[in-house]
Amino acid sequence: MGKKGRRRKNEGTVFSREGSVFWWIRYPNREGKIVRESAETTDRQEADRFLRARLDARDDGRLPIVLSGKNLTLRELANWFLERWSKPPFRSENTHAQNLNALKQLGPAFGDILLSDITPEAIEDYLRGRLTARRKIRTKLGVRDGGQLKPSTVHQEFRVLTRILNVGINQRRLAANPCNSVEFPVSVTHSTRKPHYMTASEQAKIEFNAPGYLRNVIVIMTEMGLRPVKELMPMQKSKIDLENSLVHIPDSKTPSGVADMPMTELAQQAFKAQIDATPGSEYLFPSPNPHARKPYLTALRKPWAKTLRRAGVAYFSLYELRHTFATRLSAGGVADHFVTQMLRQGDSKVFKRYSQAKLNMMRESLARLDRHANEHHETFSTARPN
Repeated sequence: MGKKGRRRKNEGTVFSREGSVFWWIRYPNREGKIVRESAETTDRQEADRFLRARLDARDDGRLPIVLSGKNLTLRELANWFLERWSKPPFRSENTHAQNLNALKQLGPAFGDILLSDITPEAIEDYLRGRLTARRKIRTKLGVRDGGQLKPSTVHQEFRVLTRILNVGINQRRLAANPCNSVEFPVSVTHSTRKPHYMTASEQAKIEFNAPGYLRNVIVIMTEMGLRPVKELMPMQKSKIDLENSLVHIPDSKTPSGVADMPMTELAQQAFKAQIDATPGSEYLFPSPNPHARKPYLTALRKPWAKTLRRAGVAYFSLYELRHTFATRLSAGGVADHFVTQMLRQGDSKVFKRYSQAKLNMMRESLARLDRHANEHHETFSTARPN
């Protein structure tokens, strides 16, 4: 009979073991060594099916992976994942923080469970339970209710679990990822806020109410699309070449983000203004606090929110100025695939072979920025940033 049919005599045995209520199985592995393990069931037919599954795994060469998953818990794999795959330089600090937050919930639910015992049904039960849970916000006055959890929060936990188990597969600790058999119960499309594209009139009001350094940040981001936290805030003045209108970005979120970026005339003026405003510092945006953890500004959310309130503009994140940059390039007629290159999101090998040609193309694209893009009545395509 075929491999899925009745097993041949002496290929394996189901037996009862003294002191155990479960059936046990005994079978030879590929090297002929006898393997004994509990079927963890009191039903003889289920134990027989369990044995056939083990024999199939042996014949397919998956048995070592299956047995490895029988001896490793999710918490052990997660700790290894956090140490080897989650921290910089492999992932950003923000990504590592998100992984830690997700594991605060995943740990109590799956931490002590063996990898081989994590089933799609258990994951589905976890997701449905989390989607009906409520946030608990701890304050000085105690714990208050923060409302029902957003689907995007639960979906992030699901993504982290999927990632950890995928690493387990790559490390040959798991034969298959049970998350692949799970469909997220609800849509997360409506829980994700639509990006805001700043208009030229909004920008004028925001710049008028912004402090000088933040005004320079706004101009640089809308003219060049730099990432605020990873690229612009830690920038050293030595990386800025005003004479040739170039900025060297030595570190970024992705390998393709490391590049030389040309400036527009407005960006050049903003860079020069910021350099002149901070004499004596090697950093473009030095921290005013001499005891700060880092010598440059690391957070702009509070001054940004305060500026938007003064300007009478509804809140949107500073990072979304990159969306505005992409919109204006598209409105100027720049092709979507090159907008992606200007945002430095594509393959890091593309365009780097011909650096001088790339810089000339970037300069031509920047010259076509449409700073009134969001005030036009016609529609246009926009490259979607990360």
